[in-house]
Amino acid sequence: MFATEPPAAAPLSALDRRSLLKTGILGLGVAGAPLAAQTGGKGFSHGVASGEPAAERVLLWTRFVGAQDTALEFEVSETLEFSRVAAGGSVTARAENDWCCKAWAEGLEPGRWYYYRFTAPDGSHSDVGRTKTLPVGATDKFRMAVFSCSNLGFGWFNAYAHAAADGDFDCALHLGDYFYEYGPGTYPSNEETQSGRVLFPAHEIVSLADYRLRYATYRRDPDLRRLHQLFPMIAGWDDHESTNDSWEGGAQNHQSETEGEWSVRKAAAVKAYREWMPVSDEPWAAYEVGDLATLYRLETRLTARAEQFSYGQILSGKTSPEAAMAALVAFREGDYRDGSRELLGMKQQAWLADGLKRSASAGKPWQVLVQQVLMGNLVTAPRLTEGLPADLPAYIRQRILAGAMAGRAELPLNMDAWDGYPAARERIFKAALDANANLISLAGDTHNAWAFDLDHAGEKVGVEFGVQGVTSPGLESYASYLPVDVLERETVAHNRQLKWMDGSRRGYMAVELTPASASSEFRFVSSVRDKGAGVNDTRRVSTQAGSRALDMG
Repeated sequence: MFATEPPAAAPLSALDRRSLLKTGILGLGVAGAPLAAQTGGKGFSHGVASGEPAAERVLLWTRFVGAQDTALEFEVSETLEFSRVAAGGSVTARAENDWCCKAWAEGLEPGRWYYYRFTAPDGSHSDVGRTKTLPVGATDKFRMAVFSCSNLGFGWFNAYAHAAADGDFDCALHLGDYFYEYGPGTYPSNEETQSGRVLFPAHEIVSLADYRLRYATYRRDPDLRRLHQLFPMIAGWDDHESTNDSWEGGAQNHQSETEGEWSVRKAAAVKAYREWMPVSDEPWAAYEVGDLATLYRLETRLTARAEQFSYGQILSGKTSPEAAMAALVAFREGDYRDGSRELLGMKQQAWLADGLKRSASAGKPWQVLVQQVLMGNLVTAPRLTEGLPADLPAYIRQRILAGAMAGRAELPLNMDAWDGYPAARERIFKAALDANANLISLAGDTHNAWAFDLDHAGEKVGVEFGVQGVTSPGLESYASYLPVDVLERETVAHNRQLKWMDGSRRGYMAVELTPASASSEFRFVSSVRDKGAGVNDTRRVSTQAGSRALDMG
């Protein structure tokens, strides 16, 4: 019975895997079916995906490469045989959109699993996808697989594979750095690059054609393809979907003299993202999870972000420790506190404040920020500067020493996070308190795992779960001269809001919301260098509804 009509809350393990393999749902599933065994016709080049889930609709995606623009039919059904069609329509795969096409499937029932497929004029079908609508009313549980920082060159996407095999999620969240813009040999270096992980194009991506080809390369990965096939995804870009440390008017890794106008590159990155990802064209959005939670997908990069502060610029020309410290203190008391600096911008900030108020007033236990960068305060522990080896690369040495000096001046480690925009963060925290919200921040970007208590002016605001990278290396790659346990212990001890961290392992989070509690199970894969390596350790961190604080027991 489960093969044809699974109950709304049924995990993948409860389904008839034999039927799913036959229809291409599992793809490279536990039975090891090759990718060629999937049902996608020859014009369907990159599988299927879904996103933007709501109670009565979901956005469907596929790519069909034809000799000319091609009209496709789509069907949504409660059964694998598509004997009862719940929604359908047509959409056109066009060359002007890189043959990617998206369609809203509407008129669906809330809180239900559905299957979907696209059909070409010659009768060939895409892979069969599985998706789910959001619930309405009483909701006992909602589970999300949360990812960030997936650099193909550093290794295999074992975190995606594990989440897909688990199957017990209502949706997937990707918090950004879905891919990286660098050319081969940059990040990772040639020595660090995993054999078999080949990037296209073979240079840093700048043009629209470059961005499209990089998406096409990543979406050929079978584990990423299968993740998209099995779950609706809520996704937002961070910086590497455009280029490193991007902001409204530029980026650290954009040189206009050789790479053209920033506005042109930014527009190309946004267009390719919206072509290749199962996302709407809205820069931010809210998702209502029954009476349990509201999720807010934020945009923190390209719309309104002010340029990041640079310790290199602040300390430039300072030839003594005394002069450097004086410059840092002057900066802390001056520009750092500039209330006009934005991360979200006034329009998005007003939208979020109104949304928090409406959600909390409706009695929903949780208000969840689906966003990119850490909100928790993080400074460099002085101990991390002890015993720096002589052969440490100069750029790493400078970063560690500058971070430690900044910490002594009560300034943060990472100016690219919310720490670099304290007034903007205070506005969000104040809005959460005014709304009487129970805030959960989900963040990526750092490649490491974190659990923070968040507070403002002595009042508890909520908690933050920061997800480790899928493959991108973390603090262990910079502070390799220190044992990881020392790095973690000293960092936690030196940061009041930080309650726990993992500084060396990759993986993903399994986040679960219930009326009484919210938790994150940090799942760590044993390796990203060995294809198929599974989860070999976990750490669960939770918070009780209304406490606005972590329970570390």
